[in-house]
Amino acid sequence: MGDVIIAFSNWIWGPPILVLLLGGGTFFLIHSGFVPVTKIGHAITLLRGKYDDSMVPGQISSFQALMSAIAATVGLGNISGVAIAINMGGPGAIFWMWVAAFVGMATKYYTCSLAIMYRGKDSSGEIQGGPMYVIEYGMGKKWKFLSILFCVAGMLGLLAIFTSNQLTAVIQEVLIQPETESEDIRNRWIIGIGIMLVTSVVILGGIQRIASVATKMVPFMVAIYFATVMYIVFKYIGEVPEMLKLIVVDAFTGNAVMGGAVGAVIITGARRAAFSNEAGIGTAPMVHGASRNNEPIREGLIAMLGPFIDTIVVCTLTALVIMLTGVWQNTQNDGVKLTLEAFELAIPVYGKYLLMLSVLVFALSTIFTYSYYGHKCTNYLFGADKANYYNYFYLITIVLGAVASLEVVISFVDAMYAIMAIPTIFSTLYLSSKVRAASKDYFARMKNA
Repeated sequence: MGDVIIAFSNWIWGPPILVLLLGGGTFFLIHSGFVPVTKIGHAITLLRGKYDDSMVPGQISSFQALMSAIAATVGLGNISGVAIAINMGGPGAIFWMWVAAFVGMATKYYTCSLAIMYRGKDSSGEIQGGPMYVIEYGMGKKWKFLSILFCVAGMLGLLAIFTSNQLTAVIQEVLIQPETESEDIRNRWIIGIGIMLVTSVVILGGIQRIASVATKMVPFMVAIYFATVMYIVFKYIGEVPEMLKLIVVDAFTGNAVMGGAVGAVIITGARRAAFSNEAGIGTAPMVHGASRNNEPIREGLIAMLGPFIDTIVVCTLTALVIMLTGVWQNTQNDGVKLTLEAFELAIPVYGKYLLMLSVLVFALSTIFTYSYYGHKCTNYLFGADKANYYNYFYLITIVLGAVASLEVVISFVDAMYAIMAIPTIFSTLYLSSKVRAASKDYFARMKNA
């Protein structure tokens, strides 16, 4: 079964999905008039809450929405996912992660603007947003099969199996270091159950509790990780230009992967960027669609900051640590273990504990937010009265993810992400003219205000 999942994941992440994500994002970038570049200052102003209105319908503020979205994206995809990208595609994969992130900013601008523009109500009368509502109310009922496809893939792809797997791995490696395979398996079950119990306290309280916890955790986790990584980067500061050059050169030569297969490097970079910042996958529109905001363009502007923080800043710093310490050439370790080796080498004794603290906070914040996404998909398919059952299914799979194979887990999640991207990008392309018209109207009003 594991081989089937891996084969399917590799098949679906072929040129069509690559063209859909990168091509679609490039179209949105040009179609918007390069809003991610020209309006980033205004986006930061909006984030400060200048235009917030607590009387507008919605469940959380725009800041809370962004923090919740970042809580999901700034996670183990930035620590473990970057290591996997370098392992699979060499340093050049990081360059293509940058490209994917840049066009991803435009993608999130469009998808999250539409999430406010075309909101619906669930069976309990609560306002909801996300690609499934954009498709149903923006494109029409005849396209509802795409909403169903998105939600089915979302219920499965947004399980926390990868995150629990990698959190368990780092706890094992730093604190326990099992000597036998049976001890390793037993510990994985115990750690998985522990993660499940902690998660249950937060996610059973709904989006308000998730957003509240994420708002507190995200700034803290980014600060701790950023400070630690910057210390390592400055320790090797003389070698940074050479590493950045290697990233760019390898992106177009593919020397570190498959005998110079540049296409494999591009696919790896785009695949890991999609896993890291989720632009075009459709997750962020679900949480931004719950924002107390009646200006679609404002929400889109705030949302586009996510890929910049996630991939351009955090993923790049992680990549530099792995490359500066030279551990990326070690094929014995994969995923979070490779990053852990880099931290241990750069900061003897304390490095592994600093990384474990970051991983713990990163992982838990991601696990909390993913539950909300899957809950919304279930809500859409089966109704609000049955959506809470998903949380119990979600909690059980945390334990299963802790004991599963890393390759199978990440292949399964990748495959579901690819399926989610199809209705998300297609609907956004279909309705892109609506976003452009709303953009012109919004910026004209801001200019005259």
